[in-house]
Amino acid sequence: MPAANDPPSRLARSLGLGGAVTVGVSAMIGTGVFAVWAPALDRAGSWLVGAVVIAAVVAALNATSTARLAARHPEAGGVYAYGRIRLNRFAGVLAGTVFLIGKTASASAAALTIGLYVWPEQSRGVALVAVLAVLALNLRGVVRSTRVAGVMVIVVALILLILVILAVFRLSTDAPATDALGAPDNAISLLAASALIFVAFAGYARITVLGEEVLNPARVIPLAVTISFTIVASIYVVIALVVWVAAADGNFIGPASLADIAAVIGGDALVSMVVVAAVLAAGAVLLSLIAGVGRTLFAMADHGDAPAYFAAVSEHRRVPHRAEVAAAVGACVLVAVGGLTLALAVSAAMILTYYAVAHVSAMRIERQAGYGGLLIALTPVVGLVGCALLVGSVIVAG
Repeated sequence: MPAANDPPSRLARSLGLGGAVTVGVSAMIGTGVFAVWAPALDRAGSWLVGAVVIAAVVAALNATSTARLAARHPEAGGVYAYGRIRLNRFAGVLAGTVFLIGKTASASAAALTIGLYVWPEQSRGVALVAVLAVLALNLRGVVRSTRVAGVMVIVVALILLILVILAVFRLSTDAPATDALGAPDNAISLLAASALIFVAFAGYARITVLGEEVLNPARVIPLAVTISFTIVASIYVVIALVVWVAAADGNFIGPASLADIAAVIGGDALVSMVVVAAVLAAGAVLLSLIAGVGRTLFAMADHGDAPAYFAAVSEHRRVPHRAEVAAAVGACVLVAVGGLTLALAVSAAMILTYYAVAHVSAMRIERQAGYGGLLIALTPVVGLVGCALLVGSVIVAG
């Protein structure tokens, strides 16, 4: 039951801390951990781990600004709502629009990841089926979707742990031949790799977008963002090290990167486990993405910035069903016309622009007194610069 002091909401407040963390972790530990390594490795080379660290730093700055805003304004729509409240309508509409485009691209990337791991020759067909399947589940309500995502996260984490342990014992124990990978061509290539990897971290925003469905949002949202981000950042650094060592040893790293590594260190059995993990993880991402995009479109329609048709809420489940269907249709269109690397690049540019609006909005929050208040006030400034650099690198590097 919602607490007596919870802000009013048209949607059902049913997510506690555990559910909110599950939303964040399941959104992050999906497409990225299974799909970003090949294009990121091409751009970063032997600096792959450094690219992950850069992405994590920018993501942490973004998380800080969005968590502060979410605690002040716990309502559906995320940065779309914050931009409207703290800046102006144009800023809110800009944030909402780039969010819809970026996260729809992320959804198509997640679906294509499933296809590439399950049936590479028919990846688009498999991806379309995946989008329709998660839409059907999401329409049953966010709590049920979150419970399913929780099971997925546990299974995926166990399989990734097995992969890492076997990699430690079965990959070369000699120092990796980093010269074989080569350094990035320039700083732009390194930042472009970080931008692609950043897409994998961006899932924590799903918690803030679901602001009208979180219990005690002022406390739960910032804490859930911190916990989920810390868990996933640690996992990504470890997996990046495994990919780095495997590539430096001369192993092929393709679009289904972790399946390629599994084939080297564990054979068919481990490959099958990794495929299962990829399907579950990317499926969890799809669940949260369709929910997040749908709720942003719902919030925009509710404020008159999108067709009012999408402001409808189903009477029985109390979910924005029309908006979620529209999100799924958009993902299907991108699956049909685009590829995985393009989807990741579009998603990176749009999502980083979204967070740029968040940082500018956070600059309008009253500064607290003291040294700690100064550091918090500087966070959106540094974060805005980081977002601008990564977006520029994606545009220049292509």
